[in-house]
Amino acid sequence: MSGPIALEPGGAGQDTLSLRLADERTLTLHLPGRGTDHDAVDRLAAELADGIGPAVHPYEVAALLESEGLSAEVIQERYGHPNLFSLASALYERVPRTFPEPAPSADPWRPDHIRCALRGALFALPGLAYLLTGRLWHVDGNAVVLVAAGLVSWAWGQALGHRAYLRMTTGQREAGRTLLVGAPLGAAAAATAGALLAGSVAAACVAAAQSVYLAAAGVLLVLGRERLLLAALAPVIAGALLLPWWEPGTVLRAGLPVLSVLGTVAAAGWALRTPLGASPAPGGTPPALLRSLPYGLFGLAAGVLVLLEGREHPSTVIALTVSMGPAEWLLYRYRGMSVAALRATATPAAFLLRSSGILALCLCAYLLPLVPAALLTGAEPAPLLLLAATLWTALLLQAFGVAWPPAGVCLGAAGGATTVALLQPPAGVAVLSLSCGAAALCLTACTVWLLGRPAPHA
Repeated sequence: MSGPIALEPGGAGQDTLSLRLADERTLTLHLPGRGTDHDAVDRLAAELADGIGPAVHPYEVAALLESEGLSAEVIQERYGHPNLFSLASALYERVPRTFPEPAPSADPWRPDHIRCALRGALFALPGLAYLLTGRLWHVDGNAVVLVAAGLVSWAWGQALGHRAYLRMTTGQREAGRTLLVGAPLGAAAAATAGALLAGSVAAACVAAAQSVYLAAAGVLLVLGRERLLLAALAPVIAGALLLPWWEPGTVLRAGLPVLSVLGTVAAAGWALRTPLGASPAPGGTPPALLRSLPYGLFGLAAGVLVLLEGREHPSTVIALTVSMGPAEWLLYRYRGMSVAALRATATPAAFLLRSSGILALCLCAYLLPLVPAALLTGAEPAPLLLLAATLWTALLLQAFGVAWPPAGVCLGAAGGATTVALLQPPAGVAVLSLSCGAAALCLTACTVWLLGRPAPHA
């Protein structure tokens, strides 16, 4: 026989025949109609707070709950809500809205420091050839020959470079064909301009060599092959460095520059093999030639302004030429900082203010190192700084596709300074300062007006 059943709490039968209610450490079952378990909902809100906070609508919370694997039965039994959307609404109300900042992205305009420095040096290193060949053909008496050929080369090179970059948007092969055809035509035009003013065969040959070199070097620079160009200039660099201790003689004085010219042409031909070997782009209409015209006119105007400065102080031209490397680096920094300012500001007025500060910072960073360069060469800093400011702001506008305003302003400055300098040669420095000052002021105002808006940087 079985014993009596204990009827008092705590008896022996309590361990086997009692129905125990679940507490916080056990699963609570909610039958339909028993109400919401607020504590369980609070715990779920705390667990999923990182995912619920950024939500802008309860539906996003519902999607989160589905991804967590919560079924309709679990929602009803564990949390006491009739359906998924009811629980999602409750969670959405419990968790405050939080919108974390997105992770900082990489700067799309981060400059290549070595490449910019190398390009600045490559703009100036060809001048070493004149140290070697100057005594062979009387460079002082035939400077006008080099000036004429150089101006044509600069203007043609600027236009050709712009057109090649435009064609790159279509395909590498199209850009390569543009350079293959355009570079020889530019060299021929520049050599012809020099030959028309040359008083001797030697001067005409030097103008032709300069024109061929500038055309081939332009191809390498457009294709980003700066190291190849530096290697091609090695004979001229080595010969010029040895001049203080060694007299190379007539043959080497003439042969080393010729070797560098031939090496540059060969390097340009070798570099063109890759784009010319690419597959042709399907369809596409070549851009109109007039689109590159303002870039060529700017190259001509810039060349005239630089030559007017060099007529008074030739050594400052070297400093200005070398500064083109840092100038290109600062163009990248301006664009990178402008994108950062676009992300950090909320109104057009705030962006305009910050953009103006970035422009001032970049201009000061470019101009200040030129002050000691001018003082060391015995030149007045004002003309050099105003010319540098004109060139940099013009290049900045061109980097954003604004071509005609800088071309027109620089042509006006070059034309006015040249006219007055021809009529009154002693007043060249003052006229250059006035012309470049007005041009720099106009271009700076144009930059603030056009680039002080968010749209060009978006």
